[in-house]
Amino acid sequence: MPDTIAPAVPSMRNGRPAVRIGKPLRVLAWLSFLAEVIIIGTGGAVRLTGSGLGCSEWPLCTPESLVPIYGDQGIHGIIEFGNRTMTGVVGLLAIAVLLLTLHAVGGRRSLVAALWFALGGIVTGVICFGIAALLVDEPFAFFSVGLILATIVGAVHSLRITPERRDLGALAWIVLIGVVAQAFVGGITVLTGLNPFIVGFHYASSLVLVCVTAAFLVRMKEPAGARVSVVPRWFAILSHVTGLALAVTIFFGVLTTGSGPHSGDANVLRDGFDATVLAHVHSWPGYILAVLVAALVISAWVLRLQPRRWLLVLVVAILVQIGVGIWQAREGLPEILVGIHMVLAALSAAAYTVVVLKMKSPVAAAEPAEEPEHSARA
Repeated sequence: MPDTIAPAVPSMRNGRPAVRIGKPLRVLAWLSFLAEVIIIGTGGAVRLTGSGLGCSEWPLCTPESLVPIYGDQGIHGIIEFGNRTMTGVVGLLAIAVLLLTLHAVGGRRSLVAALWFALGGIVTGVICFGIAALLVDEPFAFFSVGLILATIVGAVHSLRITPERRDLGALAWIVLIGVVAQAFVGGITVLTGLNPFIVGFHYASSLVLVCVTAAFLVRMKEPAGARVSVVPRWFAILSHVTGLALAVTIFFGVLTTGSGPHSGDANVLRDGFDATVLAHVHSWPGYILAVLVAALVISAWVLRLQPRRWLLVLVVAILVQIGVGIWQAREGLPEILVGIHMVLAALSAAAYTVVVLKMKSPVAAAEPAEEPEHSARA
């Protein structure tokens, strides 16, 4: 009698088919991460070329046109509008990743609910715009606020009805909400004449989105369920101290750039800090960070801890970052080096995010399987 092949039965978890992450979602998740990194580069190009007010209006580029008029705005308008276009690409990728994630983790119910909330968000934004148009001269900002609020409500509802992998759903929603909020902050940046503190916040929030998309890539490859620490407690504490040093380094880096010669426009005033002093202050936590990362790498390899390979990635990123920082300071802050420094900071933060996530593993992978009792007695 010939052998018969039983039909494949999907693996189950809690009575439901296990979540399967398809290739389209994996590809789009990587593209989303790359787009978040690229937009930091294009945003840096806007600032470093003095194109921050290349488009004088928002959301339009000029009072009469959505796109720049070359004879009026010149190359600065093209650079600024290019960055705005990149924002649209980032947003479309965030939407695609979210919809595919909801379909994978919650099925048709979660997907349809998200689409209804998207429609509701647009309607809410239009209502806010209509009311604001009767009261203020710049009503589009209120459309953005209505859209953000509706998106947040949609995210909360979506996570409540999602049966599995709420971690992936939450990360995907955070990226989309962050992109919408980033567009709003970008508009405020233009309308306030490139206020250096808002510009700095704009960069820092973009860096956070790079970290969130990196976290999505990590969690996408891991199974659902409880996770346990796979590193000693002292190592975890030292890692978090390292994260604090990284955050302080980036914070003073943002202040230093805001005080330097690259304000985004020749007529924009800086924030009043002494750039030379801030450059030294920025370097101190940077050197501390390098020492802490070196200590983590050595400890991880001696103890053969799980995050050791990603710690190597982090230490390389930090060393290159320090090298570029010293180089740009000695060369008088050339635009290309400052831009590379900004992108490297985001990549360093993303690598650190992966290191932190790798300090925990799913319970099944972290706990070695025990031998059955009858085998031990045999």
